[in-house]
Amino acid sequence: MKTVDIHTHLLNPAVSFHRLYDKITIPLFARSLGADPKQLVQRPYETYVASMATSIRESQHVDKCCLFGVDVRLDERGREIDRDRTVCAMSEDVIAVARRHPDQFIPFFSINPRRPDALELIDRHMEDGCRGAKFLQNYWGVDLNDPRFIPYYEKIRQHNIPLIIHVGSEYSIDSFSQFEGIGMLDLPLACGVKVIAAHMGLGRLNHKLRFWRNLSKDPAHFDRDYFQLLEMLTQHPNLYADISAILAPMRARALRHLSKQTQVHDKLLFGTDYPVPFTVRFNSYDLPKQQRKQIGRVINPFDRYVAAISDYFPIDSPLYTNYMKLF
Repeated sequence: MKTVDIHTHLLNPAVSFHRLYDKITIPLFARSLGADPKQLVQRPYETYVASMATSIRESQHVDKCCLFGVDVRLDERGREIDRDRTVCAMSEDVIAVARRHPDQFIPFFSINPRRPDALELIDRHMEDGCRGAKFLQNYWGVDLNDPRFIPYYEKIRQHNIPLIIHVGSEYSIDSFSQFEGIGMLDLPLACGVKVIAAHMGLGRLNHKLRFWRNLSKDPAHFDRDYFQLLEMLTQHPNLYADISAILAPMRARALRHLSKQTQVHDKLLFGTDYPVPFTVRFNSYDLPKQQRKQIGRVINPFDRYVAAISDYFPIDSPLYTNYMKLF
């Protein structure tokens, strides 16, 4: 089985791992990515790109990855006010990497709709070979239902490309939680855009006092957005959802339930959210201990992800071929 990973990230070319915290965690982080720890500290960006391309090339199950960065945060007048030093890679960076590794990467652009020249940039990046778009509106602090963005969505629809929109928790970057919800999909969908809801609307810390409920496999304690997304997937022909980062503990607990929602399996897409790390042995899913040990021995990070979800989505699942409906 070969598939396309619909959801992976390029890091900021200026990324640096020199904090004390980095020096402690990098050895574990690097191994999970299939990268050399020393090289990741000394030449972080180059090592990251090279190790990711190698992992894709050597993967038994992932043929290519859709790669994107995250545009900067802008104010209402389109002026830059924040550029995360880890996450914010520009679309030009993504295109350059995809040109160096055309057999491994499918470039997606990330263009903040507050940019005054956003529509021109869409056309330019499409000419440069981009095949989709990515929003991280919760980092940008942008309400996607603002009618000022309708021309942006119409441009996306005209190019007939998918738009990935973050839905659910965000802990890896400064985020405005009011822009993480399922409601952010409404206007893009109404404009006819092919929307991919990322992360299944899962992962929020909804239970503050009874904290253990955030890891419970009882659907009664799952996120409301998750159930609303399942319903919306049956109502909107232009809506899809990816399972990226679903192996994070506050999301993995829903895997068994999701595996039984066969009415939406023709709308689900395989994605990892690489390089977001995930635990195998200590997680909230219901895999037996011995199986977790076997999965933990898989060296390739993409194949390890497939191994962890294959009990829920076997290799003949449409999850691995639905990407063909988008390209």
